[in-house]
Amino acid sequence: VLGAEGPGLRKRVRDCCDQLAKIPMPGSGTYGAESLNVATAAGIALYEAARQLQKQA
Repeated sequence: VLGAEGPGLRKRVRDCCDQLAKIPMPGSGTYGAESLNVATAAGIALYEAARQLQKQA
């Protein structure tokens, strides 16, 4: 389940999840992005999952 840009997942949805992940946003604020769109967030999450699986093999 991926959350909306900005607010993320509603509490009701989060409560149904077994695990939660958050993408750190270094430099957010004045010069950085405060949030990612869902397609970008999905790409980052899938890349990292694949990287970790490959590392275990």
